[in-house]
Amino acid sequence: MTAREVLARLGENAEVARLTGGVVNTVWHIRGPGRAHVLKTAEHAPPSLFRVEADGLAVLRRHGLRTPDVLDVGADWLLLEALTPQPLETDAFWESAGRAIAALHDVRGPRFGWDHDGWLGLLPQRNTWTDDGHAFFVEHRLLRYLDEPKADAVLTAEDRAALERLCARLPEIVPAAPPSLTHGDLWHNNVVSTAAGEPAFIDPAVSWAWPDVDLSMMFCGTDSPARFFDAYHEVRPLDRDWRDRMPVVFLREVLSTLAHEGDRWGSLDYFREVLRPFRTALR
Repeated sequence: MTAREVLARLGENAEVARLTGGVVNTVWHIRGPGRAHVLKTAEHAPPSLFRVEADGLAVLRRHGLRTPDVLDVGADWLLLEALTPQPLETDAFWESAGRAIAALHDVRGPRFGWDHDGWLGLLPQRNTWTDDGHAFFVEHRLLRYLDEPKADAVLTAEDRAALERLCARLPEIVPAAPPSLTHGDLWHNNVVSTAAGEPAFIDPAVSWAWPDVDLSMMFCGTDSPARFFDAYHEVRPLDRDWRDRMPVVFLREVLSTLAHEGDRWGSLDYFREVLRPFRTALR
């Protein structure tokens, strides 16, 4: 059954509204008799996109995070329990979210990677098993985007050289850490609320990786919630310099944005500002 057919079937005698779905998905809220649903769809979706997402939600739930129930999944659609969002401005909400993610990061993996590749947006997330965290991050989270056509079109030879210099010095910037279970796409809009006001987590891109990957998404995005980090620190103490390296780790998300959309949302300016110390060294 196609996404269009699922939407038509569920939309009979129901109230259908389009929700914000980011840059990849079209998301529908369907309120019918008895239960509300959320239907995620994507044009030209890779065949495994939504099945991998459903698996990721199940992994997070098994390890203690609240996620929406997965009701059904197809090649280009995912049907989920509809959560009832509540205002997210309260300290208590973000404290609970911070503690939940800290507990998730205490789940340790055997190596960096995952037992299959996943997706970040509509592009593959390479999860090849790797013993060294710095090598994993360099190869599969940074350099892997350079050959994507939209990134290739906007990055100069100087941009690439600066990134390679940063990669060579990454062990000086990011301390070694064991592989932890990570959400993988933890910006604030992927934390929603249950009817009871508890945090729930959506749109994962799971892997065994550095906790810094999740923290950088939350820290460097807009509306960074301070109480999230305070509560996280209470469960998993953060070292003194953690804030300083967040922009560097966030380059994974910046490069993904360049690869998906080219130079939008100020991504290229951000990329070049973070790399400015490494660019200067080339001259």
